Amino acid sequence: MSQTSIEVREIAKKYRLGRIGFTSLRAELERWWSGRRGRPLAAEPEDFWALRDVSFDVAPGEIVGIIGGNGAGKSTMLKILSEITEPTAGEIRLRGQVASLLEVGTGFHPELSGRDNIFLNGATLGMKRAEIRRKFDEIVAFAGVEKFLDTPVKRYSSGMYVRLAFAVAAHLEPDILLVDEVLAVGDHAFQQKCLGKMEAVARHDGRTVLFVSHNMSAVSRLCHRAMLFEGGRLLAQGAAPSVVDQYLAKATAVRGRWHRPSGQKGHAKVSLVGGRLLSPSGAPADVLPHDAPVTIELECEERDVTAAWVLRISLYDQQGHELWATQDIEVASQRMPRPGATLVARCRFASPLLKPGVYTVGVSACELAGDAPVALYEEYEPLFAFEISAQGYAGTIGRGLVRPNIEWSFAWRT
Repeated sequence: MSQTSIEVREIAKKYRLGRIGFTSLRAELERWWSGRRGRPLAAEPEDFWALRDVSFDVAPGEIVGIIGGNGAGKSTMLKILSEITEPTAGEIRLRGQVASLLEVGTGFHPELSGRDNIFLNGATLGMKRAEIRRKFDEIVAFAGVEKFLDTPVKRYSSGMYVRLAFAVAAHLEPDILLVDEVLAVGDHAFQQKCLGKMEAVARHDGRTVLFVSHNMSAVSRLCHRAMLFEGGRLLAQGAAPSVVDQYLAKATAVRGRWHRPSGQKGHAKVSLVGGRLLSPSGAPADVLPHDAPVTIELECEERDVTAAWVLRISLYDQQGHELWATQDIEVASQRMPRPGATLVARCRFASPLLKPGVYTVGVSACELAGDAPVALYEEYEPLFAFEISAQGYAGTIGRGLVRPNIEWSFAWRT
């Protein structure tokens, strides 16, 4: 038996940015006429390397996390492994059947029912009808869509899409399972269910899992190894906790604020423009006293919004443990969509709560359906870091992750 299920050798992927190489005759005439009238022509195409010189091996039964910032090349790598995108250079060897869950609804036909799409998606993954029938009840139970099984999936929410798609991919026994950050869609209970299923698939069935995620705690807990991507290159690989620490150490170098680079445009329906930590006086800060309230201010740009949406903020310690998360669901339903407008939102929590140390802030924007987030618009985890000063701190350190303001009292009984 081979010692590897995935071999990647010097993979590179180049895209051409700028004008498309082929257009209509009318567009070419308009471009020519614009040049004759003295107006500038479209910018010349330029090369963008989404991946460069990436090499790694994955053994059968391994769960490997792929982490890195937005635009690091993580999703491009999974698309190449899924044979959706061809590499510009390099070689890949996959030993076994591959199932991938990269985007919501991939491989589903919107006009067909959930039942029909289970068989369609299973056949696409190379499964025989008898195999699909044998697993059918288990797939439906895991996805939790029994009531909507004969409803066209075009009427499903994004969360239902993901539940059904993951259930099919995970239960039809692929040798290699590729999962992108789509698991950020849906409720917490289902996310934990999916993580447990991936762990069982790898450790009990000996299958290989590649998992792209911004959830550092999940990567540390679930994965044997992790790979850190940055700027299209494989920056580091090794034991998951060690690579996660390296990633978070780089993230904590961005202190107190983040702003979208000048000239870069957001492409999601809701795009983050900037985020910052505010002192009690309202000024930008990167260090706060332990007894000061923590205020996080975010600027978001609405582009093509037709439904309610929510902001989600998560707070992490230096080991990547999520201390808490909150979303502005109480006020989100009161906001009317305003495409082209910029929303300024503030989240404040009282003090004292945090022990001295460095903390990172993660932010995401999601479409809202009822009282649950569904489609993920944009995510930055971590966005920036800040420090809680130890000056004047009189509390005992202990092993706890946080230090709430606790009051004791006592009375004698006779």
